[in-house]
Amino acid sequence: MKSVFKSSVLALAAAALPVAAYAHTGVGEAAGLAHGFSHPISGLDHILAMVMVGILAFQLGGRAVWAVPATFLLVMALGGAFGIAGINVPFVETGIALSVIVLGAIIALNIRASTSVAMGIVGLFAIFHGHAHGAEMPETATGVAYAAGFMIATALLHVAGLGLGLMIARFGQRRGAVVVRSAGGVAAVAGAGLLTGLI
Repeated sequence: MKSVFKSSVLALAAAALPVAAYAHTGVGEAAGLAHGFSHPISGLDHILAMVMVGILAFQLGGRAVWAVPATFLLVMALGGAFGIAGINVPFVETGIALSVIVLGAIIALNIRASTSVAMGIVGLFAIFHGHAHGAEMPETATGVAYAAGFMIATALLHVAGLGLGLMIARFGQRRGAVVVRSAGGVAAVAGAGLLTGLI
């Protein structure tokens, strides 16, 4: 588990190196990359959902550690392409809020779904998140650079969720499970607030 986590961090750090390089070129790709990178971290709904995907993957363990976040990223890219192309996806904002509620509730209730079921659930919600990212692409941004930006940011939030799960696990199995499930409960409540417009 630790080696997978360390490998993921190193891979994402390597993937982020071009971001630093682009940031100083002043070309259009840099602006697109920066806009794409900032979009997932600019809203509480996206942050909570992405971190919950990472925590869920950690909670399930095994191949879910990489398969669940990877599924989210791949399907989110498809949703992003729909958004950029102007293809309508209904109930996007509702789907995003529901993703926070459902993922938080799964973690809070310690529902042990199979990896395949978890991949299906996160894949469904990834369409909504991806579409929102793609539809809100600035006119001055290039699609590829913008998509790369929001995918890198999303992957880093997944890693943050995995890291949070790993850190909490160090409390001990029993105490760690309580903290993880509590975090899921807080996220689910926040998602309800987002859905109803209270947050």
